[in-house]
Amino acid sequence: MNGIKVIGIGVDIVDIGRIRNAHCRWGERFLRRLFCPGELAHCLRRTNPYPSLAARFAAKEAIAKALSVGFGKELSFRSIEIAPAAGAPTVNLAAEARKLLAAMGGSSIMVSLSHSRSHAIAHVLIGR
Repeated sequence: MNGIKVIGIGVDIVDIGRIRNAHCRWGERFLRRLFCPGELAHCLRRTNPYPSLAARFAAKEAIAKALSVGFGKELSFRSIEIAPAAGAPTVNLAAEARKLLAAMGGSSIMVSLSHSRSHAIAHVLIGR
């Protein structure tokens, strides 16, 4: 795999309706708690933002799994940003997430996103 040693793997699947329902119930507060400004700008310009939001939520969960931590004290949803890029999306990490990545010996995170009408999925590999 291009000389990259895989040291972490994560996958997550999200019901898109769950994200839509949470947004309808909690409004912008829900979105601002989970997503970075760039993610919101990218997703909310779409006619239906929920598949893209759900895919990013799944990616954040998959990254937390690959880092072997949960969200809370060590890691927040907003310490991981899934940014659009040509080809595959890129992952931007805040300082606390970069520290977790470095502690496990990781140097890169690769992410793949996909969705159907009802579900979004993300697959993550951490490499060194």
